[in-house]
Formats: sequence, C-alpha cells, structure tokens
Amino acid sequence: MSDNSSNKMSYGPLGIIALQSCKDLGNRIDNSLKEMREDKLCKSHSTFLISTEEVRFSNGEGKVRIEETVRGKDVYILCDVGNYSCTYEMFGFTNHMGPDEHFQDIKRVVSAIGGKARRVSVIMPLMYAGRQHRRKGRESLDCAMALQELESLGVRDIFTFDVHDPNVQNAVPLMSFQNIYPTYEIVKSIIKNEPDISIDKSKMITISPDTGAMDRAIYYSSVLGLDIGLFYKRRDYSEIVKGKNPIVQHEYMGRDIEGMDVLVVDDMIASGESIFDIVVELNKRKAGRVYVAATFAMFTEGIQKFEDFYRAGLISRVYSTNLTHIPPQVREAEWFREVDMAGFIANVINYVNCDKSLAPITQTTKNIKQLMNEMGKGIV
Repeated sequence: MSDNSSNKMSYGPLGIIALQSCKDLGNRIDNSLKEMREDKLCKSHSTFLISTEEVRFSNGEGKVRIEETVRGKDVYILCDVGNYSCTYEMFGFTNHMGPDEHFQDIKRVVSAIGGKARRVSVIMPLMYAGRQHRRKGRESLDCAMALQELESLGVRDIFTFDVHDPNVQNAVPLMSFQNIYPTYEIVKSIIKNEPDISIDKSKMITISPDTGAMDRAIYYSSVLGLDIGLFYKRRDYSEIVKGKNPIVQHEYMGRDIEGMDVLVVDDMIASGESIFDIVVELNKRKAGRVYVAATFAMFTEGIQKFEDFYRAGLISRVYSTNLTHIPPQVREAEWFREVDMAGFIANVINYVNCDKSLAPITQTTKNIKQLMNEMGKGIV
C-alpha cells in the first residue's frame, strides 16, 4: 500500500530510535524504509536508526545515552512496553523489565534529546497501562497520566495500535494521537496461510469473546460479509481472583454454528483462559475449525494449553501481530502464525515524515474490500 510519498518534501531528516525492547522490529522497519527511500539516506549513513545505549546500574537505576546528533531531525521512538524478555543485573540477580521500566526509558530518551530534535514522536504499539484507562472507585488513572507526561515532555505525536479504550486520548486533546488497527494485515495473513478457507456466511461466522470486543467483531463481520455471534461472560462479582472477578459461565448468543468455521477476534490474548472456555463451548456446539485473531498475544501463563488444544483439534490456528514480544517457542509452534507489521509501520513513518495524510493506508475497509475482490479473482 506504499506510494511515491518519498518524493514529497519531508518534515525533516528522518531518525528512528529503537529501544532494546523493539530492536528486531526496528531493524525490520529500517530495512523497509531503506527500500522506500534510498534517496533520503545521508551519504555518510546507511540506516535511519540512531545509535543509543541503555545503561543500567547495579541498583536498578538507569539512563539512556544518544550516541549521534539528533539536531533538526524528525525522530520516532519505538518501544514495546510488553517485552518481558529484556533483562538486566540488579543486586546480583537477573531482573526482567516490566512496562513501568520500558515507559521510563521512553522518557529518558526524550530527556536525552533535550529539545534538539525538530519533532519527537513515540510509536508505542502496545499502549502503556492501556487496561488502566478509567477509574472505578479510588484508584490510579495510569494511562491518562502517562500520556500527559509525554505531552509535557514535548512529544508531538503518539502512535499506538488497537488501544483498549480509544477514549483515553481525551486526556491529551491537543496532542496528535493515532490509534491504528491491524485488521487488514491480519485478514491478509489468514487468506495467505489458509488456502482452503471459505469466507462465506454459510460456511463461516465471526465470534466476539465478550461484549467489550463486540465492536471489533462487528467490523470484521461487516468487511468479510459474515454473520456474528457473541459470548457473554457471566462473572461472580462477590469475589476477586488475581485482580479480576472470576467468570462463572460463557453464555452464547447467535445462530447455529454446527459445521461452520469460526473466527474469534479480540484485542489481546493474556492467559488465554477466555479463549479456552469459548473454544470448549464452540466444540459442544459442533463448530468446525476455530481460528483466533488477536492484535497482541502475550501468553502470560505459557503456551502448553494452546499446544494441548491444538493437538486435540479444538484450535486450528492463532494469528497475532509482532507488535509486542513473541517468544521463540511461540513463533515455531505449528498453531501460531505471526503477522508482520514492520512494513506497515515503515509506511506510516514515511507518510508522516512527508506530511501526508495517513488515510490511504489506514482506510482498512476499502483495502480489505479490494483484497476480497482480488481473492475472488484468484489473485491472492
């Protein structure tokens, strides 16, 4: 979906700072950008990446050092706050970085830039504290506070994907906040990897795992021309387990799904328990193949149960993006397919740096309709 936007006047020399949590994705984005705009590279450099060093002291404190000039550049900071594989030594033991530490490193980078860049943008695919987006009683409001911190530090643009509640952008009404959905890339990957799949309302249905994901499921259904079903989570609100009210039962609302392929769509897979419960219910109703599509796959309690469900024929495939850390054992699993977002993010950076509207590449409905037409003609 790229075009000749590199021929337009750019906002300034492009620079990308990929923090440790985003090194692999950052390198892929850099390679895509180099293919798009070889003429924009400085003769003395062969990359858009800006060299940085993230230093950790033995007591857990840290700092970020930028090792080349950023003066006058249009800088994009890449950070995956969900990457738990990043470690450092603290008081003699190995400590895994959490979202708080990753977010702190974003602020350290902005501080190190010291106002010398022409514009500073943050690409945070998984929104920091996105699930703590609103108050229920006397509790913290982490996501809104984080956004206001970045705004006060001089960050001009925030780019994130499938944020838990897009209304959180109201906390920073004067700052550009782009919430992007990877629907096109996920649908394209499913079509590419499942040649025998039939996207037809008589053979396939979209399922929402809960009421919160209903809007997402409705969108998938509308662009794919499928019917929709919903599972309602009936919870026990009299107790709290691991910070959540336990689910008592999943109630299904929708048409008969016997023999039909099922596409379950959600924003994230954490422990996967909701998915497992739904898959069991789908099996009771004699559904066909079950595909799961999520923007973020975290697998917070491991992947063994996914392996078991796959071997039992209860789950056919799980599709998720590389917008957050994917463990090597997941990448290698037969039941998992990674949706690469590097090219898309490179395209976003390219458009924004050239002061172009993102509409041509974020108009997902139009792009999916075109993809479906190509599929019908046997082009895909």
